[in-house]
Amino acid sequence: MAKARVAIVISGRGSNMAALIYAAKAGDCPFEIVSVIGDAGSSGLTLAVAEGIKTVALPKPLPGNKAAFFEALGDALEMATPDCVALAGFMHILPLTLVDRWRERMINIHPSLLPKYKGLDTHTRAIAAGDAVAGCSVHLVTPELDAGAVLDQTEVAVLSNDTPETLAARVLIAEHQLYPRVLAAYVQRDRDPDWLLRKVRELAMAQPEADEITSHGMPCFGIIKGKKFAYFTHDHHGDGKTALLVKISGGEEQAMLIESDSDRYYRPAYFGDGWIGIRLDLGDTDWDHIGDWIAKSWRAVAPKKLAGLMGVADQF
Repeated sequence: MAKARVAIVISGRGSNMAALIYAAKAGDCPFEIVSVIGDAGSSGLTLAVAEGIKTVALPKPLPGNKAAFFEALGDALEMATPDCVALAGFMHILPLTLVDRWRERMINIHPSLLPKYKGLDTHTRAIAAGDAVAGCSVHLVTPELDAGAVLDQTEVAVLSNDTPETLAARVLIAEHQLYPRVLAAYVQRDRDPDWLLRKVRELAMAQPEADEITSHGMPCFGIIKGKKFAYFTHDHHGDGKTALLVKISGGEEQAMLIESDSDRYYRPAYFGDGWIGIRLDLGDTDWDHIGDWIAKSWRAVAPKKLAGLMGVADQF
């Protein structure tokens, strides 16, 4: 399996960057570092160069105008073609355009147990609050600062004689262990059945009047007191596949889909011509496309009155 391509973005010394670089040297690490992008003068860039990694030094932002700075960052990321972007001590608030471009493919590490203490001065605030534990979190990057879904955390005890500096030093040790582990898990998420099920569930339950039950030994989504429009299957009957099953028009459409991409589409056993299996474990799932399939399948089984009401609502 090809390793995931990771670009790291830094502003300073890059200690978390170094932790990721050295983790990537392990033969069984699922990611490789393809680029380090940082503020001009960042000492972390020097280390990355010494480790043989391509680097990009961003231009110094103009006072009150970071447009050229963020444009250069965007260009550097596009050139690196990463599967995932890891922010590691990057001290700038990203514009919405960049966050949207790398939605669910950009993660960050923060020195607090989020949602506590977003922003700066996290250790000072934890000590002032009398917290027994502080720590660090790895989270998805979203438009709201430090508000993305937390992927994992590590707690660090706060000692009675701690200063912000002594606490920060111990939290940093925890960061160096947490970040590589979480990044490794995250770049493999698209083959993790639990993660794939959560994605399918999110899309299926967004349909009107949807509910979830277990049917045929699989998580199944249907209209309340109505027909089923999607199944999630993982190694069902030992077939080795993780897939979504959705309704289609019949055998002709089924055959056409399988002919178009026999690795992705298949005829699900025991379901007949009215269903198609779509593999989710190939590592390149287009989730917008899967969402369209689920919505189409929902419309295929929805009562005409409900489908008609939704059609009217879509016009407004």
